[in-house]
Amino acid sequence: MDEGLPIAYEVLEKGVPVLASDGEQVGTVHHVVAAREQDIFHGLVISLPSGGRRFVEAADVASLHERGVDLRIGSAAAQSLPQPGGGAPVYDEDPGEMKGWHHWVHIATMRGDWKRRS
Repeated sequence: MDEGLPIAYEVLEKGVPVLASDGEQVGTVHHVVAAREQDIFHGLVISLPSGGRRFVEAADVASLHERGVDLRIGSAAAQSLPQPGGGAPVYDEDPGEMKGWHHWVHIATMRGDWKRRS
């Protein structure tokens, strides 16, 4: 199979075949999981022929091409990949709450005043 030229994750299209290390097609690209602002590629969500979806972390992706994605794992391992979960938690600081002795303790210990948003 001619997979085409190597590409970056930013231009990978939905529906591109995903091939395990043994050459078997295990699914197609559903979408890319990335923090584009920081240029961090987290992995792929792939659609399985059976209709389900699986998350492939970036460490398991060997290469991206115009017409194919190659994985570092075999087809059996690809079938046991986890289902995609929700997004990562988001934290922020509220400047209105940055006061008092606990704020200065956080600065001294370099922890920051981060609060998890729901």
